[in-house]
Amino acid sequence: MKRKIVKTADGSTTIHLEEWDEHYHSVHGAIQEAYHVFIKNGLDLVGEDRASVLEIGFGTGLNAFITYIEASGRGGKLEYTGVEAYPVSAEELEQLNYVRELGAETQTAVFEKMHRVPWGGFHEIAEGFSLRKRQQSFAEIDDQNDFDLIYFDAFGPRVQPELWTEEIFAKMYDALKQGGVLVTYSAKGSVRRAMQAVGFEVERLPGPPGKREMLRARKL
Repeated sequence: MKRKIVKTADGSTTIHLEEWDEHYHSVHGAIQEAYHVFIKNGLDLVGEDRASVLEIGFGTGLNAFITYIEASGRGGKLEYTGVEAYPVSAEELEQLNYVRELGAETQTAVFEKMHRVPWGGFHEIAEGFSLRKRQQSFAEIDDQNDFDLIYFDAFGPRVQPELWTEEIFAKMYDALKQGGVLVTYSAKGSVRRAMQAVGFEVERLPGPPGKREMLRARKL
């Protein structure tokens, strides 16, 4: 599938899949979306001493890098697991401008290390932040009561509806600890109903720029 790097409205870059007309991040602002959906409405709800995050769709590493930046100012320990079936190429990574747009030039080595460490077990990226990248399909996820927070950042239901089903959300429910939270940019009615069907308590929240709403789900 043909892919190209494009600039979003806040100046940050993303990857465009031309055949699907789908982007890795919002064209209204990749960085703005990440902060609004995953930090403000996700990470900010998690305790600061120790937390575990699962990202569905590791992709460009933007969400992981922003999470590292935010977590590093809070102290405590954070374990981050990113699941990705089709890793981004080294050539594409070189064209992404997240470090500069975030004003995080002093953390360039951290962003590079996130993409350089092997897939498999946990690796300490920096003090207090460990990363585990798993190359697998979302249907293969079988974690049980492991995570405080899930970033559900799969390609949209328009192009990959099979990733937004009751079967997948049942796996997400099982992967979360009691009281754990899942956040996603999607606010589609079928997505909300699939979450509710497997036991999640779901709320609609104001969305990031360019989107009216998003969803947050909690395992009670």
